[in-house]
Parts: sequence; C-alpha cells; structure tokens
Amino acid sequence: MLPTMHTEIVDAAHLTGDPQARQRFAREAHQILFGLVRDGAALGWVDPPSEAEVAELIDEILSHVAVGDASLRAAYVDDVLVGLGYWSRYARPTHRPHADIEKIAVSPSAQGMGIGRALTAALIDDARAAGVEVLTLDARGDNIAALSLYESLGFTEYGRLPRFVAFGERRYDKVFLMIDLRST
Repeated sequence: MLPTMHTEIVDAAHLTGDPQARQRFAREAHQILFGLVRDGAALGWVDPPSEAEVAELIDEILSHVAVGDASLRAAYVDDVLVGLGYWSRYARPTHRPHADIEKIAVSPSAQGMGIGRALTAALIDDARAAGVEVLTLDARGDNIAALSLYESLGFTEYGRLPRFVAFGERRYDKVFLMIDLRST
C-alpha cells in the first residue's frame, strides 16, 4: 500500500505572526524558484534569484497582502513547501479592480499532482473575494501544460508577443491570458 500524502494550500496568514516561519518560507521558496529558473523556467529572472532577492520579494508581497492588494498562497505536501503563487493589484488607481498573477511555481517533484491547479484556483477565489474584476497572467508559449491548465480554469488568451522571451539562443512567444471575474 502506498503512503498517503497530505496536501495543503495555505494563505499568507501562516507567515505573518511568526518570523521564523516567514524566514523558513523564504528559504524554501528560494530553493524552488532557484531550481526552476536555473532549469529554464520563465519566472521573471534571467539568472536564478539569490536568497536575499526572494526574501525581499516575499516581504514586498506580504506588505501588499496586509492592505488587501495581493494574495499569496503556498502548497505543502507532508509539511514540505512544493509550490507558491501570488497575485497583486495593478498599481494605477484606475486599475484597482484589476490584478495580475505574478508567479505560479511548483517544484518539479510535485508537478503533475494538481498543485498548480489548486494554487491557481485558490488565487482566483482570493481575487474574486477581494473584488478583483479582471485577473491576468502571462506564460511562455511553449508551456503547453500551464496554458492548458489556465484555459481549463476559465482564462482566455487576449494577446501574444511572438518570440519575445529569450532563453539562451531560443525564443518563445509570451502569451497573455485573462479571466473576467465579473461574469463568473
């Protein structure tokens, strides 16, 4: 018999009261993001981020979460961080009801387990609850699994920049997707 794994998707509240939990989360998030970027994932860095960069990013996200301008979700399997994702509101006052999913990152060891779907669904729910009307994201055009996932959750493509993302000598489309939360 296979052992049962316990999967849990948690919000940022688990980080705000405990500085040690926040530091641990930043270290574990760094490990995931570093490895993904090193291996070619398009997550906003050309080179893998340093631990300090990730800690600074987490602090920035949590400051936006505290005022209702962002949501951060983390996925754990048997108390091990295996994924994270967050959205933040557009900064311009006229775009307050709009937000962008900045990152969805799942450790290679947990890919294919539904973690990306669970994180994205939780972020959509958080955005809806926060009054976000339109939630956007972008993905690299060759990331067929992610594009299929987002479309299955209700996102539709609204634009594409051909050969925009560079990885070494290779070029990929940047695909823009959105979900209108006013109609769902």
